[in-house]
Amino acid sequence: MAEEKKVLKFDEVAKHNIAKDCWLIISNKVYDLTPFMDEHPGGDEVLLAATGKDATNDFEDVGHSNSAREMMAQYYVGDIDESTVPAKRTYIPPVQGVKSPDAGSDIVVKILQFAVPILILGLAFAVRHFTKSEDQ
Repeated sequence: MAEEKKVLKFDEVAKHNIAKDCWLIISNKVYDLTPFMDEHPGGDEVLLAATGKDATNDFEDVGHSNSAREMMAQYYVGDIDESTVPAKRTYIPPVQGVKSPDAGSDIVVKILQFAVPILILGLAFAVRHFTKSEDQ
């Protein structure tokens, strides 16, 4: 008699997201990696970061060995009900205010950066000149 595959809902799998109870979804299959947490070469943080989502891309991006793929069979729990997995969210960068090129204010700032030190220097020379002339 063939064993019927267990089909799990995403919400149920997402609850298993701590080091003592860690389940991952990889290629529409659910794995209980709790016993493997201490042995994982990348550390348990890597596995925990992949909980609560479809971790297929995380798994494939690392380039796991064939022996790692074969080892997954012993941690297999069941299949994920794909209709319960939330749609993948694409990254949308935050909208930043577009700075309109206001050439007028840039010119004013540049002129002030040049003119203010010149005026201070000129004032210093004038004060010194007039105070020195009065002493004589």
